[in-house]
Amino acid sequence: MASSARPLALRAACSLRAPRCLRSTAAAARQEQPGDPTRPPPPPHPERGSARGGTGPRGTRRVQPPPPAVDFGDPREAFRSKSSAELVRALVVLRLCALEPLVARSRQLMNLSRKLLGQQLFEKLMKMTFYGQFVAGEDQEAIKPLIQRNRACGVGSMLDYSVEEDLTPEEAERKEMDSCTSASEKETGGAAQREKQYLAHRGFGDRRDRVISARTYFYADETKCDQHMDMFLRCIEASGGSSEDSFSAIKLTALGRPQFLLQFSEVLMKWRKFFHQMAAEQGKAGLAAMETKLEVKKLQETLANLGIATKAESQHWFTGEDLGVSGTVDLLDWNSLIDSRTKLSKLLLIPNMKTGQLEPLLSHFTEEEDLQMKRMLQRMDVLATRALELGVRLMVDAEQTYFQPAISRLTLEMQRKFNMEEAVVFNTFQCYLKEAYDNVTMDVELSRREGWHFGAKLVRGAYMEQEQARAAQVGYEDPLNPTYEETNEMYQRCLDYVLEEIKYSQKIKVMVASHNEDTVTFTIRRMAELGIHPSEKKVYFGQLLGMCDQITFPLGQAGYPVYKYVPYGPVNEVLPYLSRRALENRGFMKRAKRERDLLWRALP
Repeated sequence: MASSARPLALRAACSLRAPRCLRSTAAAARQEQPGDPTRPPPPPHPERGSARGGTGPRGTRRVQPPPPAVDFGDPREAFRSKSSAELVRALVVLRLCALEPLVARSRQLMNLSRKLLGQQLFEKLMKMTFYGQFVAGEDQEAIKPLIQRNRACGVGSMLDYSVEEDLTPEEAERKEMDSCTSASEKETGGAAQREKQYLAHRGFGDRRDRVISARTYFYADETKCDQHMDMFLRCIEASGGSSEDSFSAIKLTALGRPQFLLQFSEVLMKWRKFFHQMAAEQGKAGLAAMETKLEVKKLQETLANLGIATKAESQHWFTGEDLGVSGTVDLLDWNSLIDSRTKLSKLLLIPNMKTGQLEPLLSHFTEEEDLQMKRMLQRMDVLATRALELGVRLMVDAEQTYFQPAISRLTLEMQRKFNMEEAVVFNTFQCYLKEAYDNVTMDVELSRREGWHFGAKLVRGAYMEQEQARAAQVGYEDPLNPTYEETNEMYQRCLDYVLEEIKYSQKIKVMVASHNEDTVTFTIRRMAELGIHPSEKKVYFGQLLGMCDQITFPLGQAGYPVYKYVPYGPVNEVLPYLSRRALENRGFMKRAKRERDLLWRALP
């Protein structure tokens, strides 16, 4: 064990050599010589974009040889891509991440080190430790060796330029409050009529607070949003040149004024709540979202009694959208009534159940605010168009719950446009949400009805502590599952549903973004039970660079599509990212004895 081993520094000095993936190239080539009876033929890989990849005539699945077994306990497979020096660095850095006082003051310590050592020595120290562990390099050229090395081990890359604006908490709060409040609310104080959850609150103005694993953008002006778009475009272009079947991630709060996301989220949630209130009146409370159906005649009576629309008017809505033909409407039908194609949202009033008064569904936008909203949509369109041209999948990251309904809806609109031939745009579903299963099932059903390809990334969620504190302090129902165990159950429920759908559909793909070995093992087992072969490239796996290599690389070696989230950027400008990685690993490494043991065993 560690106590009887040579000192870490001596091990590193004595064993600097190339990673085993590259050293074994000749051996791998010998194994692949024709006529080698010990090596099974590689499984056929479907062409990218084929609607029938992995299937035979009439959509039946081809008989595939079973994939190799995945052993997460084999240190040679787990750290095949690492040199001995990199193994030592991982042990040192991840051990430091478990030291609470050090991690809690990581930003201050990094700033102090820079002052004491000077810029040049500080950068060398960071590249030998935290930066070298969690960041791939300073620019697109510098990261190429790591990308190529990972690719040789069957691991793809999801590039992210991780430069962040280094704001003080006061600066962040001021920017947030200014960009999340509309001009009319500033003039008239109309925020009193808004739902508390969808208002900016000064105590939570710094959205970085209590968030350890997600990058945060603050709105400055439209020029800054254009710069963010250009940055995302460079990542998409770098991803397209780095490997086939690559991904690139974007955040919508980087592309526009967050006020629009807040207000649109409120509209969507009010409309959804109104549907469920009417369902309760029809005796259908408590059903799953896709099982809840309103009887059209009763619905028309309710709308007329509330003074929202006469029977003739509501009949026009339904017939105009070809809804209610069966005598019922479900939540997807209901949502289509506020689709941008119908413009009904500008006219609709809904009742405030507390006051009994009718209120407009949408607040009035000024001309400038309307332009800002349109520019956000245009930037999204530019990014998705470029991703489609380069064969890159675009992953739209999830954000706080008060932004997320709008983010999901805008992502859905991009999927409708760009996912007709294959899954180009992927939405992210946070499984710590109580409504996660409803969100997943509704989007899958909508994609089936409309004929586009469904692409999803499943995560547990990055904003748990902040979301729970905000709900308690501001005074609204906590939108999250109350325990970690219930979040795990929700993740598995959503994942199992999507895997079942993949079995019967060629238009569904999912990324299992998880560092949880049990989740990955469950996914592999269910894929085998459902006959989903890794070569079909319907199920992907994803982990962060510098974390959980014992999961990533065995998956890649066994032929499963797996990706590392690869951050890059200049040392000084990724310090906020490095601080978050240290904080995230603080909790992770306390329970990661298995990974530490594997790292020790991997050392020669």
